[in-house]
Amino acid sequence: MSNAAHEPFFATSIDPSTGQLIERFSGQSDAEVEDLLVTSVAAFERWREQPLAPRVSILQRLAQLLTERLEPLAHSITREMGKTLVEARAEVMKCAKECEWYAQQGPALLADEAAPVSERQAYVSYLPLGPILAVMPWNFPLWQAMRAAVPILLGGNVFILKPAPNVVRCALGLEQAWRDSGLPPGAFSVLNASNEQVGRVASDARVAGVTVTGSVRAGSALAAMAGRAVKKSLLELGGSDPFLVLADADLPRAVATAITARFQNAGQVCLAAKRFIVEQPVAAEFIERFVESARKLVVGNPLESGTDLGPMARSDLREELHQQVERSIALGAKRLLGAGKLTGAGYFYAPTVLGSVVPGMPAFEEETFGPVASMIVAASEDEAIALANRSEYGLSSALWTQDLERARRIARRLETGGVFINGYSRSDPRIPVGGVKKSGYGRELSHFGLREFMNAQAVWIEAAR
Repeated sequence: MSNAAHEPFFATSIDPSTGQLIERFSGQSDAEVEDLLVTSVAAFERWREQPLAPRVSILQRLAQLLTERLEPLAHSITREMGKTLVEARAEVMKCAKECEWYAQQGPALLADEAAPVSERQAYVSYLPLGPILAVMPWNFPLWQAMRAAVPILLGGNVFILKPAPNVVRCALGLEQAWRDSGLPPGAFSVLNASNEQVGRVASDARVAGVTVTGSVRAGSALAAMAGRAVKKSLLELGGSDPFLVLADADLPRAVATAITARFQNAGQVCLAAKRFIVEQPVAAEFIERFVESARKLVVGNPLESGTDLGPMARSDLREELHQQVERSIALGAKRLLGAGKLTGAGYFYAPTVLGSVVPGMPAFEEETFGPVASMIVAASEDEAIALANRSEYGLSSALWTQDLERARRIARRLETGGVFINGYSRSDPRIPVGGVKKSGYGRELSHFGLREFMNAQAVWIEAAR
């Protein structure tokens, strides 16, 4: 590591429902970052030799600990990034379920895989690579880290977590849970460091790979560093997911699902519907029903059980979203609901619906990371598909029609990493998640995620002569 002097780095945790400071965390010095790397490498040499059974036992224990610590972990999430306590509890339990799934399925997925070849025997072994740097966002401070960490660690790699600077307490709680589950010291480490230091870690030869969930700007910068160092990278860089509603859709169900798809976590979800593309014959009814349902959402204290939407996570994010809304309205979008920052303490933004959205507007072209829904009318099925694909992003999509054969045909035409028919986009350990175009590359979860940072080593055995 470089010994060049740099300004001290501090991570600041602020309660977004009040704007009040919770805690400040001093960043690690260059010497401390070097110690972390040395410890990670040493931990990898020990961890890679562990049989699979002890690794599985640690996942089982971790699932139990997460369940036991549900309330303190959920409160940390709500206090640091503002999602409702109900959603925070669900996030913790989702992490526990992931541990259980990989504990059950992981051994079979990591077993040597036969590859018979004429007159020879061959098989593929899945072997770990080394320390993996994970640069993770704030919107799901436990789940985003865990969906990367669980398969990476189960495979015999070790994990270096760089959390977003506003959710460091969540990261430290996760690190403690891994440690208490029996994971060896250094196998899961929290890197609380400046962007410059993170860049040096990403480029360091001792780090075997980099996984990033975040903005296109951050992901492309870190991927470039990894590329120059000739190491594996995985990027999940968000999206502007389309939610297509065709004329034969079950409208009441589609609307109810659309509300959840857009406004969960105050709209701060990469894998979430943002552009609602509705076929002309049902557009007026869908939009009217959607606006009326959105109008009933309760915005308020995320710790209270009756709250539907908490605050946005940071004031700068709220301001950026508001500017996208204002620029879209200036270009002709219609203010159907909301479209404003709420007065008072905290970073609250009104549930917002924009109508008459067309290409060229920020509400169509950009990722609106907050409680803003864009309504787009399509004249036909073909136009709906074209509008859905008219995006630099390609993370996920939803498609509503009662004709399932038609849905399967359309799904193959959608340029996204996932298609959810008569449902909404979500992540689950059983299926891969990831995108195309500027939404990134590589896959997390399922067997795809388990093998992303593994060496698929081919072994050939010549027949005896």
